Amino acid sequence: MQLKIRTPAAHVLTAFALTLASIPALAGPPFLTDDPAPVDFKHSEFYVFSTYDKTPDGKEIAFPAFEYNYGVLPNVQLHAMVPFARSEPNGEASHSGVGDIEVGVKYRFLEETETTPQVGIFPMAELNTGNSDKGLGNGKTWWRLPVWVQKSWGEWTTYGGAGYVVNRAEGQKNYPFAGWLLQKDIGEKWTLGGEVFARAKDTEDGRGTTLVNLGGYYKFTPDFNLLFSAGHSVGGEKHTIAYVGLLWSFGGADKEGTKTGLAASPTHWASSLR
Repeated sequence: MQLKIRTPAAHVLTAFALTLASIPALAGPPFLTDDPAPVDFKHSEFYVFSTYDKTPDGKEIAFPAFEYNYGVLPNVQLHAMVPFARSEPNGEASHSGVGDIEVGVKYRFLEETETTPQVGIFPMAELNTGNSDKGLGNGKTWWRLPVWVQKSWGEWTTYGGAGYVVNRAEGQKNYPFAGWLLQKDIGEKWTLGGEVFARAKDTEDGRGTTLVNLGGYYKFTPDFNLLFSAGHSVGGEKHTIAYVGLLWSFGGADKEGTKTGLAASPTHWASSLR
């Protein structure tokens, strides 16, 4: 569907919508980088969270947003995310409503051993459910196709990978992206980490961007966690981003641990996230 632009204000709003739609969608809560570990078989996760992204053109906020993950098969996870978005372009009216709904399947095809990492894929579709004329969506369904790798040792875990986005909405471009993260368990409650995430030019008139993001999570209980992160671009397009959320894990007494936005050491927590 082509965007209908009739006024100068609509030109500004549409350009802002395209800019917001092109930022890296949050991957492994609370980070942009993801890992290959799915939710355990017959286990579930439920997130309630908020995201923030400020650029020179304005701000985009998701609040509330909801995510659900389910281990439908061993090494296979189904994923869905529904955001309620708010766009605040500079000098224009703000708009709120349902954003683009995200669905995906995570599949781990290589499990981790003492000497080799685990590897998986996590293809996602961002469905065209948000109103792009109001800055709440992309304008067309688009796809993210990544490969993720992870290795843990003791209290340390590192993971990352790369992928490609296919986005044929008006004003958008296909582009590659990559990210890598390092984290550490600190005591029984805290895990902290940092990532570098980059993408190439994703709009016809835009630029690539590279971001540094710091965050982690606090474990109230093994099944109830607080997740948080904040970061800023260090090159290319300017972004200031943040995430805060709560995670509930479900699955019965046989579960080995909890999956959180930061994959944990196998000796402490099940190392799985979106």
